[in-house]
Amino acid sequence: MGRIEATGVNIPPSGQLLLSPSILWPCGNEMQQLPQAVQLIEKASMMYLENGTPDTAAMALERAGKLIENVNPEKAVQLYQQTANVFENEERLRQAVELLGKASRLLVRGRRFDEAALSIQKEKNIYKEIENYPTCYKKTIAQVLVHLHRNDYVAAERCVRESYSIPGFNGSEDCAALEQLLEGYDQQDQDQVSEVCNSPLFKYMDNDYAKLGLTLVVPGGGIKKKAAATPEAKPEGTTAPAAEEEDEYAGGLC
Repeated sequence: MGRIEATGVNIPPSGQLLLSPSILWPCGNEMQQLPQAVQLIEKASMMYLENGTPDTAAMALERAGKLIENVNPEKAVQLYQQTANVFENEERLRQAVELLGKASRLLVRGRRFDEAALSIQKEKNIYKEIENYPTCYKKTIAQVLVHLHRNDYVAAERCVRESYSIPGFNGSEDCAALEQLLEGYDQQDQDQVSEVCNSPLFKYMDNDYAKLGLTLVVPGGGIKKKAAATPEAKPEGTTAPAAEEEDEYAGGLC
């Protein structure tokens, strides 16, 4: 039986899970040792993978992510992504996308929007692969909100345009709401944007995405773009100036 000396915890080469609850779920003063505990679990997961037990490796990594999530969200994101990779390599896409979703929400919570946009796109690709199209629609909403918080209207519009190829998206309430949202954002119409983001479709999303909607502010401070100016009416009794003064020498010199 192998031993990691820094912690005194035995890890069997056979890959059996012998990590104690005190290591996986520390409390009290042990909370200060969280980084060490997570490092141990990561090492254990590598051993499980080497010994052909990916399920146990994934379970260990996910537990480590839950363990560290409130203390070190960045590390938790990494652990959830590692777990997703393990499941994806085993072609267990539903489990993989669930872990990617946890990573995406943490990235949004930490306002790491560039990374969140990439993570959500990966989720969307997997949902499309497993033909869960309604969830693809929801992920498109999440993508658009993230891109708008990045002040990237072009990327947000492209997300919607590319989603027209997803069966059933065009004509769905999700599509209509996003088109209305983008129109309001482009026109700097805060009232229209707020109306969309306060609709049940947006408010009942995962909490992190619902908050993005509720805090979305259009550029320009909500001052609508002005319509094209129309020519002013001329007072009665006035005539339009001649387009061109007649040249008294137009006929040439005599």
